[in-house]
Amino acid sequence: MIAISQRPVARDLGTIRFASTLYLCPILDLLLAKIPDKWQAELRLGLQEALVNAAKHGNKLDPCKTVVVRFSQVEGHYWWIISDEGEGFCPKRDSNLDPTEYLPHEEAESGRGMCILHQIFDQVQWNSQGTELRLCKQVGSGKRRHPLLH
Repeated sequence: MIAISQRPVARDLGTIRFASTLYLCPILDLLLAKIPDKWQAELRLGLQEALVNAAKHGNKLDPCKTVVVRFSQVEGHYWWIISDEGEGFCPKRDSNLDPTEYLPHEEAESGRGMCILHQIFDQVQWNSQGTELRLCKQVGSGKRRHPLLH
């Protein structure tokens, strides 16, 4: 089940809650509904990675646990705040380090998603518990870089 709420505020803040699942197509469609077409593919890939991390690694695909995504758009900046109910992890603060370094050896290959997040989004920030991820992407006319994917 997917629960959606929209608050009528200037920042267009909305919230989506869903049980931990890897069936993310309808959720991604909702989250990307107001994104300009040329950024759709790139941001779909990035958000999919973030949602998979929350459902699979955070909530361990427990259908009793939910993933919550709050999203907004302010002057060409799109924000997504993704929270899970997992135990969290301790993300590295130094962006020059290997993003898989915090993972146990058997899960290190899964760290590719972290690399993807840092390539796609302008800001990638974790809370201190490692259970909430803040992503930001500027897609306005002042953006210098073109989309990575078309």
